[in-house]
Amino acid sequence: MGTEIERKFLLRGDGWRETADRGTEIRQFYLAAREGVSVRVRIKDEAKALLTVKSGVGLSRGEYEYEIPLEDAREMEAARLGHVLAKRRFRVPLSELTVEVDVFSGDLAPLVLAEIELPDEAHPFERPDWLGEEVSEDARYTNAAMALHGRPPSG
Repeated sequence: MGTEIERKFLLRGDGWRETADRGTEIRQFYLAAREGVSVRVRIKDEAKALLTVKSGVGLSRGEYEYEIPLEDAREMEAARLGHVLAKRRFRVPLSELTVEVDVFSGDLAPLVLAEIELPDEAHPFERPDWLGEEVSEDARYTNAAMALHGRPPSG
């Protein structure tokens, strides 16, 4: 079983842009979503598609990801729940880790979130000043919840 250990933050300021890559355009939608389980399709730069199953709640969750044919992903969109999420994901180096900054467009704009995947829940990391409030435990900030319910009021 693959495990994802992730912390999520709102951002304050654009300091992250100084060391960010050029970013990747992402469109994603959900085929299933309920507490503890989600199934999503993600299309990157209109060139690659991934099917992902996540299980569990909290910082550590099961994650299974598989590349699928792009045309299959496009066809599956007709069966989606809620809205398609559109964002540009930037990768920002942070010591031995990488911060992924998602700049949302469409209905979720101007929301910007940062995610840091960690090797274990207690792993320390440098916290740059552009990382704002932590929302790791706030279910409203999961991509699945935002696809179903929109942008959280404080975002």
